[in-house]
Amino acid sequence: MEYRSTRGAAPILDFEQATLCGLAQDGGLYVPASWPVMNTDAIRDLQGRPYSEIALCILGLFTGDRVAEPDLGSLIRQAYAGFHHDAIAPIRQLDDRLFLMELFHGPTLAFKDLALQVLGRLFQHFLEKGDRTCTILGATSGDTGSAAIAGVRGLDSVELFMLHPHGRVSDVQRRQMTTVLDGNIHNIAIDGTFDDCQNLVKTLFNDPEFRSRHALTAVNSINWARIASQVVYYFRAALVLGAPDREISFSVPTGNFGNVLAGYVAKKLGLPVHKLIIGSNENDILTRFFETGHMQQQIVRTTLSPSMDIGISSNFERYLFELLDHDADHLSRMMSEFSRTGQFQVGPDLLKKARSDFSAYRFDDDQVRKDILSTYRTTGEIVDPHSMIGVSAARREAHDGVPVVILGTAHPAKFPDAIRDALDIEIGLPDHVAGLLSMTERCTRLGNDPGQLKRFIDDRQD
Repeated sequence: MEYRSTRGAAPILDFEQATLCGLAQDGGLYVPASWPVMNTDAIRDLQGRPYSEIALCILGLFTGDRVAEPDLGSLIRQAYAGFHHDAIAPIRQLDDRLFLMELFHGPTLAFKDLALQVLGRLFQHFLEKGDRTCTILGATSGDTGSAAIAGVRGLDSVELFMLHPHGRVSDVQRRQMTTVLDGNIHNIAIDGTFDDCQNLVKTLFNDPEFRSRHALTAVNSINWARIASQVVYYFRAALVLGAPDREISFSVPTGNFGNVLAGYVAKKLGLPVHKLIIGSNENDILTRFFETGHMQQQIVRTTLSPSMDIGISSNFERYLFELLDHDADHLSRMMSEFSRTGQFQVGPDLLKKARSDFSAYRFDDDQVRKDILSTYRTTGEIVDPHSMIGVSAARREAHDGVPVVILGTAHPAKFPDAIRDALDIEIGLPDHVAGLLSMTERCTRLGNDPGQLKRFIDDRQD
């Protein structure tokens, strides 16, 4: 299995190299050179299989010969051994056509655990095999950071530097990062937005000398292994509801486009995905694109759903590459325009094509509060503000007789203020993280300055 950059000027890599590389040297994102496709019989053969066996099949399509099947199976089993539900991603029925897939039973109560528990073990496998070390540099709007930290804490071969926007994540999200005191974990609060954090990461990755000196790699969804691991739960949900003999739609709350991109990849692999429904908060760059064909960056607003407070959907580049029929030169010009002006436009034909794959809806905080309350009254389910946007988007989509699986991306206890505001209910943390709010924190605050960040990393790795 070969991987190429969306911008066409970086070396072609195998799965191991692409995983350890993260962002391509030309600034693009790695994607498979061709899509592996499963036929109907192969998909049907996965019916009734446990989550780990489905993961072994799907991830095996992307690893090629870089991970032996017994090793891959072992690391997958290890990755999910600590989850707090036997099904890993259980599904609850909300009404006659809507189903909520709970992706928050991992160690940090968010969907990122399903990929990052695997990715941490892939890093360890590759690095130990080659007697190497690496430095992970990442940015988080709330959940990626804690999930990445949980995946690599204590590893001798990995140093992790995780950036988050100061004051723009929930207390629980922050503490899930800053209370991890292992020596290889470095939390950094940046004075700015998530997009500022993401831009700092990209700036350091685009410095060849610094990148080489520290063997930088990524855990954000710019890392292809993250996307590949997330494809698994789309297959799991569809199989439970009758695939491949029945089409399934998915509703996904997303800001960075990585989670819903995994659904698109599942469709490319052969899963009968009818529609991918995007739910946006007030930071609605994706919804505006699917309405107008115009991608335009705007000032990021703080909302009840902070993990989606994103002004640049960095994973959209992978879908745009598909939309442009893999024309790397065209895509590079569009990305250069976006970097220079904060916007680009696609024509009516490409917009029509995009709308055949996706629909998108936006919801402000007032609507989210109302919908959390109405959902609780009608179903008894307490839904966090991110997942609620997925539920609301599914309800907004026209009823076409196809069941819709909503991705429940976080445990409601991660956002107690939002739940209290909407329901006047105090919700406690699950037992396995109940002591979080009294634990010691360690974090460094830095300005939005790549020079400061470089010096910080250099000082801790001399």
